[in-house]
Amino acid sequence: MAEGGADEKASRRTPSVFVSYASHDAAVAATVVAALERNGVDCWLAPRDVVAGEFYAGAIVHAIDATRAIVLILSGNAASSQHVLRELERASSKRHPVITLRIDRTPMPAEFEYFLNSSHWLDASAAPLETELPKLVDAVQRAIAPAPVGSTAQARPSPAPAPAPQSGPTRLTPPLGRAVIGLTAVVVAGIAYLVVDRVWLSTHAADERPSRPVAAVIGDRSIAVLPFTDMSEKKDQEYFADGMAEEILNLLATIPSLRVVGRTSSFQFKGQNRDVRRIGDALGVSHLVDGSVRRSGDRVRLTAQLVDAHSGTQLWSGTFERPVGDALRMQDEIAASLARALQVSLGANQLMPRRALASVDAYNLYLRGLHAVDQLDEAGFQDAVGYFTQSLELDPAFAPAAGWLALTYDAQGEWGYVAPATAFENARRAADAAIKVDPDSFLPYAVLASVHQVYDWDWVAGEAAVQRSLELGPREPLAHFFAARYAMMLGRLDDAFAHIQTALAHDPLMPTAYIAVCWIQQRRGHLAEAEAAARRALEISPSYVSAHFFLGLVLLARGDPKAALEAMREETPAGGQLGGLAIVYHALGRKADSDAALARLIKDAAGEWAFGIAEVYAYRGELDQAFAWLDRAYQQRDSGVYTIKGDPPLQRLEGDPRYTQFLRKMQLPAPGT
Repeated sequence: MAEGGADEKASRRTPSVFVSYASHDAAVAATVVAALERNGVDCWLAPRDVVAGEFYAGAIVHAIDATRAIVLILSGNAASSQHVLRELERASSKRHPVITLRIDRTPMPAEFEYFLNSSHWLDASAAPLETELPKLVDAVQRAIAPAPVGSTAQARPSPAPAPAPQSGPTRLTPPLGRAVIGLTAVVVAGIAYLVVDRVWLSTHAADERPSRPVAAVIGDRSIAVLPFTDMSEKKDQEYFADGMAEEILNLLATIPSLRVVGRTSSFQFKGQNRDVRRIGDALGVSHLVDGSVRRSGDRVRLTAQLVDAHSGTQLWSGTFERPVGDALRMQDEIAASLARALQVSLGANQLMPRRALASVDAYNLYLRGLHAVDQLDEAGFQDAVGYFTQSLELDPAFAPAAGWLALTYDAQGEWGYVAPATAFENARRAADAAIKVDPDSFLPYAVLASVHQVYDWDWVAGEAAVQRSLELGPREPLAHFFAARYAMMLGRLDDAFAHIQTALAHDPLMPTAYIAVCWIQQRRGHLAEAEAAARRALEISPSYVSAHFFLGLVLLARGDPKAALEAMREETPAGGQLGGLAIVYHALGRKADSDAALARLIKDAAGEWAFGIAEVYAYRGELDQAFAWLDRAYQQRDSGVYTIKGDPPLQRLEGDPRYTQFLRKMQLPAPGT
């Protein structure tokens, strides 16, 4: 039978989604298809939809071509299937978005990596499949939604296999210490785009609700640099394209007369259709930079354009080609060209030409390290440490690699992947070394601030590091985030709020910052604003780890335990779900359910989240047990302990003399001071 005959084409369905899976996972695929089709998403599934007499391979090719997105059931079986790999290749060639549902923890083969879209990852390897299906339906519906009117750019596949943070450890993670307010959440999720699962509606991005904590203000000299497209023949240079875009962004950020949106926010739009007006509105900028990178051998060719975000008009474009060793000089030229196009005058000390790379291999390893950090999981952090270390072995004076090595060590400690004594001491040594390489970089001081705060509980040294970081990076969102976090822990909530507003002004789509707003506003008693901030974080990143936990606490404080229960049920185990359920069940008078959740929490997390267990006991009014677990958390150097002052679940402890004694032991001011 000839493939693609006229009668066959006439009768062939045009479903919206192609479901790719290995035959051993047929039951999971059937469950996924049933959930999607119940919600109005027409799916194509083999062998169900192969017409009798039709060539199997031809049917699959036609189905992939006809659909608007592909859902991948990712497993060990799929990873070893050449059929699945070919389906991914075909979908990538058609620039279809890939929504990935991971169902086990099998390591990703290299040939899969650059086809998988990092903005559409869901994880059912640690949680029941049923809990992920609503998120999958939502992600698919967004992916296949018609492109906004006026959008001309095609969606680009994003190859990095970056699962959302809830897909990292299967163990419980402290919702405030390691997963949410921690350094990793901002840097790894901030400088290296914190957003966990970036399945995000452009209509939400443009939604200007009155309750939003920060409103973006568009100025004539405001700009965002969107992620560049990898146009290399093998599509294996995404890490390099991302690095080039980020370096240009960082150069523009040194110009005082420009407001430059941070990478967290601008990289939210990776792999999405580019409606420049909506992106401009969402980011609060008047101009956008877009571009592409093609690398071949030791040559790199970069094309960039400057677009007016109001009209979509191209204001400037340029093409630059250099040896890879001149990548830094190329970035300088592009940034200077953009500044001239914006009619921005540069001072004598701005955008000074930099030296050629001392080692191209060191630079490549550094960019690969950044890409590994973006995975937001244990393997990614470990790989990043290796890349940054190798980069510094080749070029010991390469300051960016030195700063990021320190940051990644700290991330390993805050996320609980490496024992605190090892991780934070590594971070301290690496930060000190980075300062020797470049004493004018804000990043190693930010890392030292985190080490002093989370591990040392040395508030004097921490404040000095925070202030030095702010002096060196006055417009860095991360520097202001750390200043906010430091002020929060000392109870200086007005200062904390001012710093977090500044961070959001420079990075308006940073979900971690909105969680910080939620946290600050709840402690200030502004519960409506706290709820709005938590919901905003979820709009930006629907699966952001611990956002539902914080929302649940706010709803509970607002007197709505039923809504709080629904929020906690939406949380993941890594985001503190069991602790949240134990608290809310107690508020609902469901003692047996609260006891059961607490028992599971103790069984699963006694060795790593004693602080969370103390929170449950404190909320339940069982003060002796709460203090016993706080002491245990102190001995374990639990990374959540530093958040104790003003922590909402611990409020019942504040009138007890033991609470003041514990704060004194932590070198924190007493309640009310």
